Amino acid sequence: MIPNLNIVPFVSVDNMMKLVLRVGIERFIAGLAEYVEEDFRRWETFDKTPRLASHSAEGVIELMPTSDGRTYGFKYVNGHPKNTREGRQTVTAFGVLADVGTGYPVLLSEMTILTALRTAATSAVAARHLAPRDAACMAIIGNGAQSEFQAVAFRALLGIRQLRLYDIDPAATRKCIRNLAGFGFDITPCQSAEEAVAGAQIVTTVTADKQYATILTDNMVGAGIHINAVGGDCPGKTELHRDILMRSDIFVEYPPQTRIEGEIQQLAPDHPVTELWQVITGAAPGRANPGQITLFDSVGFATEDFSALRYVRDQLAGTGLYEGLDMLADPDEPRDLFGMILRAAAPAPAKAPAGA
Repeated sequence: MIPNLNIVPFVSVDNMMKLVLRVGIERFIAGLAEYVEEDFRRWETFDKTPRLASHSAEGVIELMPTSDGRTYGFKYVNGHPKNTREGRQTVTAFGVLADVGTGYPVLLSEMTILTALRTAATSAVAARHLAPRDAACMAIIGNGAQSEFQAVAFRALLGIRQLRLYDIDPAATRKCIRNLAGFGFDITPCQSAEEAVAGAQIVTTVTADKQYATILTDNMVGAGIHINAVGGDCPGKTELHRDILMRSDIFVEYPPQTRIEGEIQQLAPDHPVTELWQVITGAAPGRANPGQITLFDSVGFATEDFSALRYVRDQLAGTGLYEGLDMLADPDEPRDLFGMILRAAAPAPAKAPAGA
């Protein structure tokens, strides 16, 4: 991609948007989903650790590292729900891929947009294994920054065409309807979460408030529903009533992280859950019968960001949609870093006079 190994390709926000549009939003999510599923299939090859979180009263800042032994990746990401009141994003992020053999970074990328894409892709991958086969209608409760990505992902991977939308802020629902106008959905705006859930086979909750909340109560959830719980993703933040969890078969990414951050933080530490990778590889069953309530307790895991960065790296060739960053010092003599600084201060050689 870039012949000089000391120059690191950087994908800016502007270039990420151009790359997504060049590929096509649905195709981009579908391609990303294949990378996510591929990496879940080789789950056991990855280094895994819960994300490293620094919590404050205002939000959280996290690092999410992993490696498959050949490539290392990490994401820096924050979650600050109050930011929307100040005209800022709740979530921002950037990520790095590096070569394990040399330690040299091989890609630096924005991940605010990419995280939204990979979160939606992962939701749809899980639903492909867990949702009812004949699902045609999805409720989305919480119509903020993630909602359109979820809708497009479920259309691309599961063929969802009917949406029922609800947000406590009607302006958010109007925004979502406006953004999805060209994607062929049949959209119903609803006046309550209960109204939104009625008639839906899939329910996605994707709210942002950092608090214990009850977005879905037990009486809203009937037999056969698949719940895609996205918004509960840090300690002290949930969306579902505990009774729903007790009636559901629960599927998670990485239990040591989800038990701290997900809906299951409400349950006993040994409450049974199934890891998504086991379903994808066939080591454990997903949806076993039509009346089963399945719950994907999604908090986001580092392998998904690794997959997203891999996908972006593989799309870049020939596009020119990156910048080369001079971020790795490269002295002529590897042991002479100090001398490299001194030589940088030396005056450039004088040019010979014209005609000399």
